[in-house]
Amino acid sequence: MGKYMMAVLAGMLAGAIAAVQIAGPLLAQEEDQRAVVYRQLDLFGGIFERIQSDYVEEVDVTDLIQAAIDGMLTSLDPHSSYLSPKDADEMRVHTSGQFGGLGIEVTLEEGFVKVVSPMDGTPADAAGIEAGDFITHVDGESILGMTLAQAVELMRGPVGSEIIVTVVREGVDEPFDVSIIRDTIKLTAVNTRVEGEAVVLRVTTFNEQTSPNLEDGLAEAVEEIGGMDSVSGFVLDLRNNPGGLLTQAVNVSDFFLDAGEIVSTRGRDSRDSQRHNATKGDLAEGKPVVVLINGGSASASEIVAGALQDHRRAVIVGTKSFGKGSVQTLLPLGKDGADGAMRLTTARYYTPSGRSIQALGISPDIIVEQPRRLPNGDESSDEDEVSFRSEADLRGSLDNDSLTEDERRQIEEERLASEESARLRNQDYQLAYALDLLRGLNALDRGN
Repeated sequence: MGKYMMAVLAGMLAGAIAAVQIAGPLLAQEEDQRAVVYRQLDLFGGIFERIQSDYVEEVDVTDLIQAAIDGMLTSLDPHSSYLSPKDADEMRVHTSGQFGGLGIEVTLEEGFVKVVSPMDGTPADAAGIEAGDFITHVDGESILGMTLAQAVELMRGPVGSEIIVTVVREGVDEPFDVSIIRDTIKLTAVNTRVEGEAVVLRVTTFNEQTSPNLEDGLAEAVEEIGGMDSVSGFVLDLRNNPGGLLTQAVNVSDFFLDAGEIVSTRGRDSRDSQRHNATKGDLAEGKPVVVLINGGSASASEIVAGALQDHRRAVIVGTKSFGKGSVQTLLPLGKDGADGAMRLTTARYYTPSGRSIQALGISPDIIVEQPRRLPNGDESSDEDEVSFRSEADLRGSLDNDSLTEDERRQIEEERLASEESARLRNQDYQLAYALDLLRGLNALDRGN
């Protein structure tokens, strides 16, 4: 028994020694890291004091600290930032659907302010601002080197006032000025309309109104056409949609899916990972869906397009999306957000197949370019098509006597629909393509 106890004690002692040997380097490493942090904080404090005492002008201490905080956050990625109490309130208003400004979503790319997308029906949209444009000057003042918050603040102003922005656009040789009149931006999250037998659902943003607006608009459009049996399909237009609330992206995806994963988010800690799954019920009742995207489709828009693409529930048409595959969390600072908020990137999101869209975007199933708008607002276009005469135009041509009246009527209706599609093609080429695709999918379905 004594030998047994000695063996146990020897084992425990060996284990303790091993634990000390393993823990020792770890503790030393942690101590070294703490020492580095303390040295850097001392450095920060020293610089702060020297600025206060020696800078050529008196500095507002609050502004200085806020600038330091913002610099720390913006060094992480383009989407993390500090928000003053005023800016934090404006962001909350933004997600509820009404705010003041030009109506553009912007980001910072290599020191330049880049337009993610202009919002439908806003002053920037009316003035011809496009996704992918770079803004270099505001009212003649260069914004190169400014933080995103500083550039945005410079573009703000009283409703009704004019602002001149200098734009650099791919395909245009010289920078050009655009005059925009500031206005209150009232976003309608979803605009619904009927095109022939198709329902077009134009989603401009993902805010608190999006999913209820879409659900109501879809139901009204289906009723207008004469019921789901008369509907050829749905076009979900996500072009120039900069994103918004993750929950709304999940809801919209769920409207067109019966089951399966919609999106997963994965943070630094695996325990914080989340999966969002579809529930039973497809509002489109299995009808064909075409999703339109472009370079201005970002974040929540890409979640929807990626989910429907991975589940083969929709055909994705347009051009590659923006490629923002990260999730930002708004974290209030101080009691009840009295000190503003921190917009911090906390996770990446992944489509159902497990692909990350970050910096890659969603690639359409069918690439369809939209004619570019020129600085004067016109669209670049090819020469007018040559008009050809047909057999029916020839004097004395024979009638077709093999058709019944119903067949003639159907052919005439199809001809009118084709002409309407051709008219729409001149206004919105990508949308016209999507509607033509729906007609083709229905023709195949009727043949099976």
